[in-house]
Amino acid sequence: MTRDVLIVDDSATIRQMIRRTIQLIDLDIGEMFEAGNGIEALAQLADHEVACVIVDINMPSMNGIQLLRRMKDNPHLKDIPVVVVSTEGSAQRIQQIEEWGASGFVRKPFQPEQLRDVLKPMFGVKVDGGGNPTETDEGAF
Repeated sequence: MTRDVLIVDDSATIRQMIRRTIQLIDLDIGEMFEAGNGIEALAQLADHEVACVIVDINMPSMNGIQLLRRMKDNPHLKDIPVVVVSTEGSAQRIQQIEEWGASGFVRKPFQPEQLRDVLKPMFGVKVDGGGNPTETDEGAF
């Protein structure tokens, strides 16, 4: 199975911060691809097979929700786990994100541990309450 990740955010600074966080959380990751909006993300997904997509909600051209919906409607992309990383974090918004098919949510600004705890289950590692990894196949929600 591929271990590549696609990071989708209109801020190059946020993409770099997510990239560095992923490097620090000790996951067996292959390549990390980047896109500045949903349209660019779909182009990356056409060219690369990824294990996970990390996406912001608020982006120009095609936002994260539109991307998530397009992915879930595509038989080749619908099973790729999507983690939403956004400043929007109301309980209602998180519920909507889950209903639309996201596998996890992290609110910006985030601590590296928060992103780690959502990503590790997508790579078959469960994190217990103390942050210690144990093997699992469970998702983040």
